[in-house]
Parts: sequence; structure tokens; C-alpha cells
Amino acid sequence: MSGEPRPRRRNERGRSEDGPLPLSEALGVLSQRMGVAGPDVLSTVFGHWAELVGPSMAAHVRPLRLQQKTLVVSADHPAWATQVRHLATEILARMADACGPEHAPERLEVRVRA
Repeated sequence: MSGEPRPRRRNERGRSEDGPLPLSEALGVLSQRMGVAGPDVLSTVFGHWAELVGPSMAAHVRPLRLQQKTLVVSADHPAWATQVRHLATEILARMADACGPEHAPERLEVRVRA
């Protein structure tokens, strides 16, 4: 066995005739239909946040959500929000390297939490 998933038979409406989809595949299909990030992108951005932005920034800034191609982050102080805005191009480039340019966020929206 090659480890590759076998092609699924589809009926005329595009539905599988082989039974239920694995959850990861179903989430991938659903995320594509909804125009939101897939589970792999979310896992990379949220699970590896400290590696993407560095440990000192990660201690003060956290990702909240990924909508379309915009990553919304929350900073605990206005100075950290300014730092994120200043480094946005570099942070987005790191995410493109980690997630692939076609899947990575293209914009950052920064909020300061109270």
C-alpha cells in the first residue's frame, strides 16, 4: 500500500458512494466550500504561533481567528500592536513559507485587548 487515499467513487451529485468521509477530509471540503482556512492552515498558524512570531511577541500577541485571508490577532498592549503592524510583512511571509502561499493569510488585523 502506498499510504495514499484511494479515489472515492462519486454519484452524479458529487456525493461519495463509499460511505462517510474521514473527518479531516470532510473538514477540508467544508472549509473550501465556505472559503475559510482548512485544518492544516489553522493548525500551522495556531499551533506554531511562537515559532512564527518569536517567543517574546507570542507572550503578548495571540491569534484569535482566521477569516478568509485575514488573520485577526490580539495584543495585550498598544506597543505590541504597533510592533505587529510594523512587522506584518515579515510575519505574513513566515506564514506563507509555513502554510504555502496559496493558503496563508494575506492580511493581519490587530486588536488591543483590555
